[in-house]
Amino acid sequence: MVMLRTLNSPRIVGGFLILLTFIVMGAVLPWFAPADPRAWQSYPRNLQPSVQHLMGTTNLGQDIFWLLSWAIGNSLLLGAIVAFFSTLIGVIAGLIAGFKGGFVDRVLSFLMDATIAIPSLPILILMASILKGKATLFSISLILIAFNWPFPGRQVRSVALSMRNREFVYLAWFSGESFKNILLSQIFPYLRTWSTANFINTVLVGIAVESSLAVIGLSSADEATLGTMIYWAIKYQAILSERWWWIGPPVVAIILLFVGLFLLASGLERRSQKARGR
Repeated sequence: MVMLRTLNSPRIVGGFLILLTFIVMGAVLPWFAPADPRAWQSYPRNLQPSVQHLMGTTNLGQDIFWLLSWAIGNSLLLGAIVAFFSTLIGVIAGLIAGFKGGFVDRVLSFLMDATIAIPSLPILILMASILKGKATLFSISLILIAFNWPFPGRQVRSVALSMRNREFVYLAWFSGESFKNILLSQIFPYLRTWSTANFINTVLVGIAVESSLAVIGLSSADEATLGTMIYWAIKYQAILSERWWWIGPPVVAIILLFVGLFLLASGLERRSQKARGR
């Protein structure tokens, strides 16, 4: 039944197919690369697209097709790490704050509100500039997690506050269920679809922020991501030289990836709203 309802949603199906294509490109194709896609001077420079090089080569002697597949994999990995831990921490903090109340709720709510109020982009730019392009994808992920967990936390807290006085929760308390079991078995099932939608949205946010930092040269210069592909293309004047086959693929990839993630997240969010409205 769940599968049938999913197939009846063009947004979910369309977004899933786009995302699946990118997952195959980023997780499977790099294993078939004839050489390290990141290595410079592996091929003749500035070749136009051809049978041998489907998207041409860069000014650094890299095959753009294989470099793009590697960059997609890194961007998706970063986005998934940020989304997973941000959603996990936010859901746990929101549930505990909403159900415990009192001092615990005040402390967690203060942390959420304070983090949300802090402008994250200037701090990210400052920290990235201090590291001067030496930041790893792992360190960038940690910074993004620190600024993204409060958003799901606030939303889950409001849901927990509205549900903690429901009859089935009281029944679970009187039946002797532990606090952990009530959260996991009684409350979280209502948040499962929403959590998935939030996860996908946060993947989009993580990729967008990292790409923005990379384009201005403040991300990890040692790792290939969609953002760093654009950075190197701009640095070596691909636009002025009209080498569109170099800068075009990562730009188009980011747009299509965002469209796919948006369709999937909005479709799941609509399903979640319909489920809560029953």
